Amino acid sequence: MLKSRRKLPNEVQTRREFRNSHPAPVSERRTEIKTIRDQGLQGSSDQHLYEVCCSEKWCLVTLDLGFSNVTRFPPTEANGIVVIRVPRNPSLTLLEQLVSQFLQTLSHISIDKRLWIVEGGRIRIHQSETDEEE
Repeated sequence: MLKSRRKLPNEVQTRREFRNSHPAPVSERRTEIKTIRDQGLQGSSDQHLYEVCCSEKWCLVTLDLGFSNVTRFPPTEANGIVVIRVPRNPSLTLLEQLVSQFLQTLSHISIDKRLWIVEGGRIRIHQSETDEEE
């Protein structure tokens, strides 16, 4: 349970591009998006990407399940980590649906310092020890 709503992150760092353009639900939200390619970070290690997102106050949105490792990538140090779980070779439509699901939830729950795992029909939110005490 949240005591109060926190300001939503204004920026989202995407790990992979969805073709050459961003899904409509993202562009309609007036959310600043930067891709790994935009930042010149292609080929960077996961650890380096995580550190850049933390230091620059970006929310990391990724398809890489490795970022769900809370020991290696503590969400409490980040502006948010979103892992979108998809089957192999997902369609663009499925990716857009999952991103839309994430953005709808983001409009009323803060992602700051949390890990969200987005799957079809549900979002699992990793609760830190601090969240559980509130």
